[in-house]
Amino acid sequence: MAVKIVAFVTVKPGEDDAFAAAARICVAASRKEHGVIHYDLWRETEGARRFVFNEQYVDDAAVQQHMASDHFKAFGLAARNLASARPEIVVTQPVDVID
Repeated sequence: MAVKIVAFVTVKPGEDDAFAAAARICVAASRKEHGVIHYDLWRETEGARRFVFNEQYVDDAAVQQHMASDHFKAFGLAARNLASARPEIVVTQPVDVID
């Protein structure tokens, strides 16, 4: 079953460019992974202006493969120093509403 993940990351003041640079590497590599349907980075336009990862995978195994990847681990280490708090991560699965 497909899995959609939305992750919200608040970055320390002045660290936006460094975070985006680290994320760029992770996003590019993640898009090439087997089982990744899409993997995008967005930015809120108001409020906290958090960075928002919008990810979709074919199944849980693809999520686990992504989380075990070297590029994801490297990004996680970089993001820890750039984020002002732990990310808020929402994991979802599709709901079939069509008869």
